[in-house]
Amino acid sequence: MVVINQKSSFPVKNVLFTFALGSEAADVFAVYNHLICGIGKVNATYNLLKSIQHKRPSLIVNLGSAGSNYFQKGEVVCCTKFIQRDMNVMALGYEQYETPLSGLPPILKYGLEMDGIPQAICGTGDNFEMAHAATGYNVVDMEAYALTVVAMKENIPFLCLKYISDGADGNAAEDWTVQVRKAALAFEKILKLNKKNIPVL
Repeated sequence: MVVINQKSSFPVKNVLFTFALGSEAADVFAVYNHLICGIGKVNATYNLLKSIQHKRPSLIVNLGSAGSNYFQKGEVVCCTKFIQRDMNVMALGYEQYETPLSGLPPILKYGLEMDGIPQAICGTGDNFEMAHAATGYNVVDMEAYALTVVAMKENIPFLCLKYISDGADGNAAEDWTVQVRKAALAFEKILKLNKKNIPVL
């Protein structure tokens, strides 16, 4: 059972764990229903939709690494608000981060809150951010916003946990390489996964 908070828990066999890269999942999640969706918003959207069509989960859990100059390296945060940080059509009168004609607000609020885990605002974009200065979001990644939109439109509960691997600064690339392998173990501990009750895939 994956317990999110006092009101929300899901049998692990009905949960889809999503990662951008296999290195983020390591061998910890190989025994569970998981998806390596690939890097970037297009890959994330396409592969999650394919997976949902094959087997619809009761809960989508996005796990992965992220940069932040607000949270500490090695900290795990729960993202409940999402921004498409590379969307900018302000020249045509739209708000910053607003996708024209989408009907979606610039800050998308969707996702379960996990007890005991600090909440964060995730800025998703198709670039590896190394000079984070924006104030609208305090965590950066490359897939979460896209995954959130799919989960929301499909009316599937969504949980997004990010392991802070770097400071989204000049050392981000080097720090990410070292830290990313620690993420899966941190997620396993937080989610209290019990390999004695491994689901049949």
